[in-house]
Amino acid sequence: MNETLDEIMEYIEREDAKFIRLAFRDALGVQKNISVMPSEIKKALEDGIPINPNDIAGFEGCKGANLYLKPDPSTLAVLPWRPDSGRVVRMFCDVCTSDGKAFPGDTRKILRDAVKKAKQAGIQFRFSSEAEFYLFKKDDNGEVTNIPYDDAGYMDIAPKDRGENIRREICLTIEKMGLIPERSHHERGPGQNEIDFHYGKPLKAADQMTTFKMVVGTVADRNGLFADFSPVPLQDKPGNGYHINIYAEDNNGNDVCKYAAAGILEKISDMTLFLNPSDGSYTRFGNSNAPDRINWSAQNESGLLYVSESKGTTRVELRSPDALSNPYLAYALLIHAGLYGIENKLMLPKEMDPEGILLPKSRIQACEIAMDSDFIKGIVPKEIIESYTL
Repeated sequence: MNETLDEIMEYIEREDAKFIRLAFRDALGVQKNISVMPSEIKKALEDGIPINPNDIAGFEGCKGANLYLKPDPSTLAVLPWRPDSGRVVRMFCDVCTSDGKAFPGDTRKILRDAVKKAKQAGIQFRFSSEAEFYLFKKDDNGEVTNIPYDDAGYMDIAPKDRGENIRREICLTIEKMGLIPERSHHERGPGQNEIDFHYGKPLKAADQMTTFKMVVGTVADRNGLFADFSPVPLQDKPGNGYHINIYAEDNNGNDVCKYAAAGILEKISDMTLFLNPSDGSYTRFGNSNAPDRINWSAQNESGLLYVSESKGTTRVELRSPDALSNPYLAYALLIHAGLYGIENKLMLPKEMDPEGILLPKSRIQACEIAMDSDFIKGIVPKEIIESYTL
């Protein structure tokens, strides 16, 4: 919905909201926020709410003393776990400069630009996510331990699967915020869970992933647990992936996803740093079915890309990213790589080529490739590249 100021204020009054959380992400994908009172909403929508950028990753190089948060009314949602009286609502924000222009280092803006470029090319992308996370117990002092919440395995059921009620609470909470979880189940690792989302337009899908991680962390904490999205929470157990499903078609409804997949394969090494930003990301590669080669398959889900077709529609699942990545930046890079493949009508190489090139073996190698990539330099501002490579 594109609410007017009056409609927003009516919603706030109806929900008895006393605080409005203005949320955004830094360059590395860490969610930030500032809370304002309802009386500040008009100012926020018209002029933005000032923030000091000096201590925010990727924002340090901006010109001027402040940046400004301008909320996107279409993302207005109540935080269901807050009190029924004096509730808190949240809106995602775009980051602007003092003259009202979009701040180049805002990754939400980078994704908007990618969507605009795709639209100009007559291409529509949609994304859905499959995110894995571990649940760990806390000790009597509330400190996080490395003890998994259960010892269940892949798609086990209760009582062995103790995470069933946690996943249920997460899904119901997300639904209350207007999002659409699709499936949930226990994963292979002890205490490891997965929740999948219905596909959506790129900006909404990125907002959805941001909301999802916040809800998972909050629900886990309310149940005396800690949710860990890191790539390898336990060294001898399966790692956490953030599988991204990609759909692409032109304005005539023609499926162009295989071209997009070929473009992604060609550019995947260039963008791996931003899909896998931590040292642990590279420990996960090649272990417990996580890919380590640049290849694809239509037969099984062991390749970097799983390409499946159903009723004339192609779905491409990218299996290398992990949830420490910034979804706005990840989706933007995938759109640009997909457009490259579509515009050049690139064909997929031989399926599951055993001689396939390896993904970067370390974060250092991924940094070197990114810094030397004209593809990355044409999309990602210098300040953000430095945030990832310093």
